[in-house]
Amino acid sequence: MAFRVKLRKLHAVNAWIMLLLAVSGAMLYFPPMRALLGEGRVWLKQLHIALGLASLALVALYLPSIGRHLAQLSKRRAQQTNLLFVLVLLAGWIGSGVVLWRFRSFPPAWSNAALFMHDCLTWIGIPYMVYHAVTRARWLSTSRHHAPPLVKLPEIRELGTYEPATGTTSLVISRRYFLKAVVGTTVAAISLPPFLHWLTTSLRDSNLNALPDAATTLPDFPQPPPLPDSLPPKGGGAAGSFRIYTVIDMPKVEKETWSLTVDGLVERPFQWNWDTFLAFPREVQVSNFHCVTGWSVYNCTWEGIPLNRLLELAGVKDGVKMVKFYSSDGVYTDAITIEQTWMEDVMVALMLDGKLIPHDLGGPVRLIIPQMYGYKSVKWLNRIEVIGEEHTGYWEQRGYAKDAWIWVPPS
Repeated sequence: MAFRVKLRKLHAVNAWIMLLLAVSGAMLYFPPMRALLGEGRVWLKQLHIALGLASLALVALYLPSIGRHLAQLSKRRAQQTNLLFVLVLLAGWIGSGVVLWRFRSFPPAWSNAALFMHDCLTWIGIPYMVYHAVTRARWLSTSRHHAPPLVKLPEIRELGTYEPATGTTSLVISRRYFLKAVVGTTVAAISLPPFLHWLTTSLRDSNLNALPDAATTLPDFPQPPPLPDSLPPKGGGAAGSFRIYTVIDMPKVEKETWSLTVDGLVERPFQWNWDTFLAFPREVQVSNFHCVTGWSVYNCTWEGIPLNRLLELAGVKDGVKMVKFYSSDGVYTDAITIEQTWMEDVMVALMLDGKLIPHDLGGPVRLIIPQMYGYKSVKWLNRIEVIGEEHTGYWEQRGYAKDAWIWVPPS
């Protein structure tokens, strides 16, 4: 009896933790929630991590009892299978969650695989938990005691009595199993289509073709002729899927009013319109794009102007500490040190794989800093300011680290 009480308590606590994990995870997953949550997203992420660690502790408390529990369920195969399935779910969730939590301790490829596993198990696990919760609810358990124990199909008494033909056998199932089948079918019908859509999207080599074309989202910006290394893409084409994140609604950008300003502590500040920007010599680079949330896109062929070329043109004054970048959404900013701006792969980019960057990905012009996580690569870039003081970027004000370097292998 004491063992059963212990298992019931662990089960109850685990159920509440799973519910909170599911709710917080869904809020972190859906892009529209990022803008609504603001700074709260960072705190919600910390809560999600804390709940995951609590789940790990709960599993650790349960593991010494697993052999005895499985032995008790040896004659109840359905419950034994359910237990093993839940343990596999928890192991996958916890393992992938630890990699995402401690992402700086692992290569970016690990984070990409962990994020896919974490999402996949969530798409499978949440519907299963809903099914399990409903079918184990008190109303379904007690229905065996307050209703006729058997239902004969397809006999439906309200519509008349069905008499099976000679030599045939009518299908007889319990009311409980009939209701469980109805619940299972309903949950599957609701969850399966979005899961299949997510799966096919995630397994694509790239989602660039699925994104709105720049010609559609930026009709005022004609496709500029790409350099020979851009088309066909020198990198062979981006591999992986971009997730679309914004902190507010995407800004409306028009060619007639668009400009790129370089000012601040410089000798020769300037403001270029689109035609002047296109006239400046461009370069092509192949690099990987890593997001701090765990996903990566590999072998991106970017075309644009190296940042250090623009700073050389403007002439940086003495006493400069940082270079600040502004998004045309009017809200998002970030900055890197003046020393970091001289990295050769920091680029003000306008093309990806030979095409104008889609508006969803920050087009027509965005910053690219391949050696740092994506929150440093400001989208819809319209101003570069050279400053003499420290600047804390949008997400850094909300808990992200200023040190945004990608994972570096131990020396």
